[in-house]
Amino acid sequence: MANDPFELGERAARLNIPAEANPYQDGSEEHALWAAGHERFASAIEATESEGG
Repeated sequence: MANDPFELGERAARLNIPAEANPYQDGSEEHALWAAGHERFASAIEATESEGG
């Protein structure tokens, strides 16, 4: 699903778009999903970087 907020959040994180750029209205389900996708990707990157030292 191309317009899935979770996937869009992950994509934004891949493109180094800050979490503050969440396009959805604060408090909406879409906002929460976008933020969760962004955080999931950002956390994976941080874990990878810390392993590589």
